[in-house]
Amino acid sequence: MATSEASATVAAAAAPVGPETQPQPQPQPHKLERKWTFWFDNQSKPKQGAAWGTSLRKVYTFETVEEFWCLYDQIFKPSRLPINADFHLFKAGVEPKWEDPECANGGKWSVTSNRKANLDTMWLETLMALIGEQFDEADEICGVVASVRQRQDKLALWTKTAANEAVQMGIGKKWKEIIDVTDRITYSFHDDSRRERSVKSRYNV
Repeated sequence: MATSEASATVAAAAAPVGPETQPQPQPQPHKLERKWTFWFDNQSKPKQGAAWGTSLRKVYTFETVEEFWCLYDQIFKPSRLPINADFHLFKAGVEPKWEDPECANGGKWSVTSNRKANLDTMWLETLMALIGEQFDEADEICGVVASVRQRQDKLALWTKTAANEAVQMGIGKKWKEIIDVTDRITYSFHDDSRRERSVKSRYNV
């Protein structure tokens, strides 16, 4: 009896599979042009005497569209952050610090927001533009930072070559379109930020 049952099982396994019972191929993930890394920095409880950047943590590096959406839906919305915390999305291999070689001679475009929902929208639109390579000067962009603050939240787009005004103006104009902002946005040099507490803007659009 056991032998006949085993034979029947083997025969069933060897039988041709109908189209309705064939296993469906798994969809291939959609790879991005380059890898990106999320970073998190919580300065709401700084340690006494701790240097800037000591609370900066690398969270996750991804390279597919599917990974991005999974991460964003689960975690990476600025409105969920505590006051004085920052989210960063930077190209893999680039740290969101002035000292990083990719950022050392750069600067940033900045825009402020008084509403958390508005910050979330601008953040998401910027992330999609970055990973989707929507900027003509994509190689010039280092990453973006969302900063949640008590009075005004801020979004900052970091770029590599601050002194190249033509390139920075092109990036600034494109970014304004992407985040749908009509107010003027300003660009500051990291070098100025290192030296002065009150940083002057070098370019604006």
